[in-house]
Formats: sequence, C-alpha cells, structure tokens
Amino acid sequence: MKTSTKILTIITIVLLIPNIFLFRYLASSIVATENGFVFNFSTLGYVALGFLIAFLISFTILYIIFLRSLSLSNQLFFSIVPLSIIYGLFAVYISQIGNMNDITSQSVRTTLNIDTGENFNALLWILFATILYLVLLFVLIIFACKPLKNVEKITQKLGDGRAKFDDFKVGGNKQFQEIEHSLNKINYIYKEKDNKIRIANLEAQKYLPKQILKFLGKNNIKELEIGNQIQKKATVLFCDLKNQSSKSLTLEENFNYINSYFKVVAPLIKRYEGFIDKYLGEGILAVFANSENAIECSHAILKALDSKNKNQKSSFQSRICLHTGVFVFGIVGDEERKSPTIMTDILSLMSKMQEINDYIGTRFLISKLSLDDLPQKFDFQYRYTGCLSLEKDKIQLFESLEYYPKGKKEKLIKLKNKFENGVRFYNEGKFKEAKDEFEFVLHYVKDDSPSFVYFNKSNEKLTEVA
Repeated sequence: MKTSTKILTIITIVLLIPNIFLFRYLASSIVATENGFVFNFSTLGYVALGFLIAFLISFTILYIIFLRSLSLSNQLFFSIVPLSIIYGLFAVYISQIGNMNDITSQSVRTTLNIDTGENFNALLWILFATILYLVLLFVLIIFACKPLKNVEKITQKLGDGRAKFDDFKVGGNKQFQEIEHSLNKINYIYKEKDNKIRIANLEAQKYLPKQILKFLGKNNIKELEIGNQIQKKATVLFCDLKNQSSKSLTLEENFNYINSYFKVVAPLIKRYEGFIDKYLGEGILAVFANSENAIECSHAILKALDSKNKNQKSSFQSRICLHTGVFVFGIVGDEERKSPTIMTDILSLMSKMQEINDYIGTRFLISKLSLDDLPQKFDFQYRYTGCLSLEKDKIQLFESLEYYPKGKKEKLIKLKNKFENGVRFYNEGKFKEAKDEFEFVLHYVKDDSPSFVYFNKSNEKLTEVA
C-alpha cells in the first residue's frame, strides 16, 4: 500500500469517529412532517453535516483506490453490486411507500408527490431511478473497460509493426498496469530486434548495398534465396584504370592508389542509384536501373578522377563503356554468404567494348541500346564511332562528347557530321573519302584521337590496295 493511501485511510477512520457521535445532531436537524421535511440546523448540526461530507469524499476516494487495485472482474463486481443494492432498495421502498403509515414515509410521499393508493407517480420515480441506474452502470463499465480499448489499439500497432518507438500508456487498475508493463516489454524486445536487424543491414550494406535489394525488389538480405533469379532490363557500366605514367609504381603504391580510386568511384555509383556487381582488379562492373543515371554517373567519375590525377604523382586514366539490355540476375553462394550477380556473360562483351575504347583513344563509349533507353528530354552530345561485330549481331557504338573541355567539345560537335561520315565511309570500304573526312576534322582538332586512328587506318588500307 502506498503512503498516500495509508494517510487517506487514517483520515477516513478519523472522520468516521466524529460522525458517529455527531450524527444524532444531524438527524435532529432534519424533521419529517406530514407536509414534507423541515430543516432546522443547529450549530452542531452544521458541524455534523460538514464532517459527514468530508467523510463521504474521503471514503469515495478511498473506495476508488480500492477498485483500481482489483482485477477487472472484481472491480466490476464491487462497483456494480453496491449500486444495484441501492437501486433495488430504493425501487422496493418506493413501490411499497403507499402502504406505509409512519411519519417518515408520509414526508417522503409528500416530497415525491406520491398519493396513497395510487402507484402512477411511484412508477415514474422507479422509472427515473432505473434510467439513472442504467446510466451510472454504463458509465462505470465504460470507465472500467476503457483500458481494454487502449490495449486493443496497442496490440493493433504491434501487429502492424507501427509502435516500436512508442511508450505505451494503458491506464486502469493494477491488472492493466501489469498488461502495460508486458506490452512495453514486448515492444522493447521488438526495438532490440529492429536495432539488431538495422545494424546487420548496415553491416551487410558494406558488402551488399541497399541499391541491390531495391533493384531486385527485396526489403532485406533475409529475403534473398539461393538459386533465385530474375530477368530485368539494366544498364551495365564497366570502368577500368590504366597507368599512363612513365614512371612505374611499386606494388604497394599501385595497391594504395587503386584503393583510393575505388573510394572516389564507389560513392558516385551509389549516389546515382547504381550498385557495384564486381570488383575486377583495376576495374569495376556496376549496374544501373536506367542509362540516364549511368551516363550521368560516368561523367561524374571521369571528372572526379581527372581532378584526382592532378594531385597524384602518377597518372591513371579511366575508360568507361556502357551497355543496356535484359540480363539475368541470380543469387549465388551459400546460406552464410549470399551474393546477387549478373548471370549472363556480360564481361566478354564489355571487355571487347573496352578494347575498342582503348584502341581508338576514347574514354567513354556507349552502345546504341543505352542511347535508345534515354528519355527524349535528356540533353547529351555524342558521336558515332563504329560497330562492334559479334557472332550473331552488331552493336553500334557512340562516344560521349560531354567529358571534353568546353572549347574542344564545341569544335567536335560542329565537326560531328564530318567525323560520322568518315566512319561510315570507312565501314563501306571507301577509304579515300574516309581519309579526307578525318583529315578535315584533324585540321581543326589536331588532338582528336579517334580521327587520328581512323585517318591512319584509312591510309594503311589505301596503301594495301595500291
């Protein structure tokens, strides 16, 4: 029992004592007559009335505290039974008051306007008492069962997973306080599990970024099943480094530089909503949901690495190629280590594109399928550089002009038709026309590597024919 409850109990008992001794003064102040009750309070009568009111208030509070300490069933019993007894005694008394001849009953009949031998007004008073009884009964039940509504809401939130960061308040008696404690304990366990899952997901993202899960339509790593596979349209980015420095690096220097390169590239891929599928020595194979993000990411990578090279004693040049298609993604590994990856032989194609990239001196090649995947509003300058011949198909390749310095970029855009005509003439075996076109381009842009390579190849073909 709480200290405050003990004090209130003592006060109630103390107030009961003067009520016992002073009650007769209160009773004598209320006189029953044939014309109703007459009130004639003396000083002690008022004192007795004051003690009675104080006692009733104190006893009511103590009784409510008593009810709150009970279980719901006992609480309903000890609140409804006394009310029912009072209602029953009143109903019986009123129904029989017409047959009673004592002075008190006559005074009550006069006050309530009940005539002897007629039950109509008595029935009205009983009806009024019944309505009042039912209203009080309803209020008592609502008050006692209100915590059940709170429990219902809390359990719904817990079931839906929406209340893991709330502190629950149920209210009500001691039984509901224990339920509240249990619900908060369950919620705490959920919080702990959520924290563990969150930490596990954060750790897993170091090896399995959330972009992969989003791409595969999964919420967390637990949903990945070995052997699962899915066909999805995607744009694949292949990026590698080549050391262009005349001074070779030691193994340790090369290793440190490659890692510093990954620290630049990996966040950019993540920023543009891609994910790294494979680390390939000095290269990266990344996947994007659309070619727009892949192209923007590629330009950002080239720009960032050029900026980084200015502060390095060695010169690493990055080359990027993009291709878009429908690929099969599958989950490989075992239960302890699961890894989503591209199941098709995309590396072979990307390696051939990268060889062309390297051979003609471009830094960013894009397949026609990637260009076709771009939205019409995407502002992007490029030029046709030729075809990659495969066993069953040919892939048209285009070079991005966006990574060139502004002055050179503007010249190349103006000379785009001349360059592309040269490429087409070369592919058709018209080497003299091709040579003239590339010579024209080189006249204005002397350091245009693709034009220089095609010009030399055209010369060689002409020499062979001669």
